[in-house]
Amino acid sequence: MYQAIVFDVDGTILDTEKAVLHSLQSVLAEEDQFYTHEELRFALGIPGEKAIQRLNIQNEEEILTKWMEREVQMASEVQLFDGIEAVLAQIPESGVVTSKNSYEMKKGFYLFGIGDYFQAIVCASDTVNHKPHPDPLLKAIELLARNPQEVLYVGDSPYDMACAHSAGVDFGLALWGAKSEKGFEKAEHVFRQPSEILTHVAIQNE
Repeated sequence: MYQAIVFDVDGTILDTEKAVLHSLQSVLAEEDQFYTHEELRFALGIPGEKAIQRLNIQNEEEILTKWMEREVQMASEVQLFDGIEAVLAQIPESGVVTSKNSYEMKKGFYLFGIGDYFQAIVCASDTVNHKPHPDPLLKAIELLARNPQEVLYVGDSPYDMACAHSAGVDFGLALWGAKSEKGFEKAEHVFRQPSEILTHVAIQNE
C-alpha cells in the first residue's frame, strides 16, 4: 500500500489531448507548417517551450504564446476523465506533478474545482528542471513529507515513467490516457480505470 498518490494532469486527470494538439496544429498551420496530430504527440507531457524547441521554429516565443492562448480558447474541449474525481475524493493524501506552467494551471486546471483534493501541487514554474528529470516529483514528495518508497506516481507518458523511476518512485500507467501499454513494460502498475488505483492506497478508516 502507498501512503500518497501523485498524479500527472494532462492525459491522467484531464483529457486535454485534443485541445493541446489541435491548438498547436492550428498555430503552426498559420506559419505554413503542417503536422498531423500523430506527428505532434511528442508535445504531450513536456513543457510547451520544450516542445516548441523541438520544432526548430525561429520565432519560438511568439508561437508559444499563441499556442497557450489558443489552447485556453479551446477549453471547452477539455474535461475530467470519467471516474477520476470520485477517486481523488477517496485518497487521503495526494499531489500533482505536471508540465503545465502556472499560467496554464490557472486557466486550465483550477477552473475544474479539484485543487483542494491535493496537499502538494508542483507545476513547471516551480522547478528549474522538468520531467523526465526527477526534481518536480522529488519536490512534491518533500512537500508531502514522504519517502519515495511510500509514493506512487500515476501518469500517461514515458516522461512520467522516467521521472518516477529517476526519483525512486513506483509508476502506475493511466491507460485511459496512454491508450496503449507499448513502451511501458517497466511500469509497476497498469490501471485501466481510475478506480483501480484505490486498491493500492492506504485509505484511513474513520
